[in-house]
Amino acid sequence: MAIADDHAMYRQGMAVVVELDGVARVVGQASNGDEAVELCVRLKPDVVLMDVRMPGVGGIEACRRLHALVPEVRILMLTMSDDEGDLFEAVKAGASGYLLKDLPGEEVADAIRRVHDGQAIIPPGMAATLLQEFTRLSHETEPAAGEHVRLTDREVEVLRLVARGLVNREIADDLGIAENTVKNHVRNILEKLHLHSRVEAAVYAHRQRLMPTDG
Repeated sequence: MAIADDHAMYRQGMAVVVELDGVARVVGQASNGDEAVELCVRLKPDVVLMDVRMPGVGGIEACRRLHALVPEVRILMLTMSDDEGDLFEAVKAGASGYLLKDLPGEEVADAIRRVHDGQAIIPPGMAATLLQEFTRLSHETEPAAGEHVRLTDREVEVLRLVARGLVNREIADDLGIAENTVKNHVRNILEKLHLHSRVEAAVYAHRQRLMPTDG
């Protein structure tokens, strides 16, 4: 994994935490968004711990660039404040998770592990606001009649399980298919729906009333 933060002490401290915890090996560090993008394009780490606020190119813009250049890299955003606007922009940019920096190191390490496994990490107190914002935006950009994207039955099954928060391995076990097949389905779903992350996919599933409890 890689760490991008403009505070050297935080980068070094977090590197010690994740390596001692056995979560990952830190392959590189960056102090701003430009460095983070260059580092990730070159080394292609599985996960990037990315600060939202950095000099020059910030974390959200770096996330947006990385999502376009190396979409397989999972990005876990860090912030000092619970600014809901930053959360929304981070998810739109393709972030896989969003954490407050005042969390204990072991909780950050656990979030890194979960993001690596394909889960989406959103602070519980901000999830409802995120859902409301995506719902509002979706109403503003509702496609014209007849333009709704058609997913296959299997893709709908996978989407429902993604919306329940299951990781690829769990989805594979539930459906009795290979984990790589699940990865392909998730990629196809995101491409068909023009979405950037599993979080957006989950919001879409609820908005389209694809979940059994959505009635």
